[in-house]
Amino acid sequence: MKRRVRIFLWIWSLLWNLGTPLVLGYLFLRARRDKDYGAKLGERFGVYKNSAPVDVWLHAVSLGELRSAVPLIIGFLSRKERVVITTFTPAGRQEAERVFASAIAEGQLAVVWVPVETAWAWRRFLRQFCPRFGLVMEIEIWPRMVFAARAAHVSLFMCNAQYPSKSIKRDSKGLRLRQHIMSGFAGAFVKSELQARRFAAVGVQNIAITGELRFDQPVPEALVSGGFKARRALGLEGKRVVAFVSTIEGEDPVYIEAMKALLALHDNIVFVYVPRRPERFELVRKTLASAGLEVVMRSEILPNELNAHAQFVPLSSGTQVILGDSLGEMYFYLSLAQSVVVGGGFSPKGAHNIIEPLALGKPVFTGPETFTIEYPFTEAAEAGVAQSVVDARALVAALEAREQPTEAQIQAFFSEHSRAVPRFFAALPELLVAAEKTGR
Repeated sequence: MKRRVRIFLWIWSLLWNLGTPLVLGYLFLRARRDKDYGAKLGERFGVYKNSAPVDVWLHAVSLGELRSAVPLIIGFLSRKERVVITTFTPAGRQEAERVFASAIAEGQLAVVWVPVETAWAWRRFLRQFCPRFGLVMEIEIWPRMVFAARAAHVSLFMCNAQYPSKSIKRDSKGLRLRQHIMSGFAGAFVKSELQARRFAAVGVQNIAITGELRFDQPVPEALVSGGFKARRALGLEGKRVVAFVSTIEGEDPVYIEAMKALLALHDNIVFVYVPRRPERFELVRKTLASAGLEVVMRSEILPNELNAHAQFVPLSSGTQVILGDSLGEMYFYLSLAQSVVVGGGFSPKGAHNIIEPLALGKPVFTGPETFTIEYPFTEAAEAGVAQSVVDARALVAALEAREQPTEAQIQAFFSEHSRAVPRFFAALPELLVAAEKTGR
């Protein structure tokens, strides 16, 4: 380990230890809006009531990362592997507990909070669960996590990883600490040949190209069937429906401008609007209403369980926006629409997952900031099934364009990029052996 990294780790640990009261304060503040942030606080410090050795530890920081991990976790469970999932946000934890409820009940899988960034909290976690190896979804770089796993002889890999060009430019300046810490991983399962070259260039060893796991996500047929039924029952058949999904802070004005422009062009258009974070549901409702849009909440008009047998009530004639105030129902919302605008692209944080709408054959649009989804967005744009635009006016023009990608085009693109899970399991044994040989 380089001297600068050792010094940084010492300072990093000191800050986290001294800042523990601030961490607790942050969690309590977040718990005022979402009580789950304050639940099971002991887990944040490596204290677990019921823990047992596992085969695989998988870290998915939030909802998006957890969803991308679902097909992989299903693969581990089918191989009778025992799994522990760590996550930071309640949304990620709730989704894991919902999707894997039966495995949790059978004791094959556990979901816990990720420990805070202190050496002692990570030692407790690793001592209690004793994983054979670990996988960090996407590119979460937490120094103590990386080097605690290394000290405990637990091979920790980046998984479904990509290194966006914007991040490379930022990390390559100054002391390049993030890149030095990245090289502490045992290896990486990456999305493409380009990503493999990028990780190798900063010192990451033991790299396998396995593709994008989100292409292998199971599509929940009950939600899709519920969506098809809802289109008829809500009176949406014959109407144009555009979905704005995974929208985040700062983007609402862009989407409101686009919606108003589209309403001026069409009298038979309805929007589905799904904020990414549940804390924003009520705020977004007020924002849309104050902009003069007629909004109804999903919770006000739809049954709790959405499937082909659900009972629906038609929308009132003046409804312009259905606000999706629920979690775990993305495929339902997507199935209502003909076109999908994916959020994040009009924010410096970058665009979110475009694969779920493509899985249902929906053309995708997003803002200019696509560095977070460089793969597969570049390939999807070249195939003509996804498009980025610079502002609300350009978004309206793209949605109004006469030539739109066909469902057959989208399905062909999707098929070409699937089967990441088999590629992962084919590469895993070799990378585990390589990591052991290199002492990682």
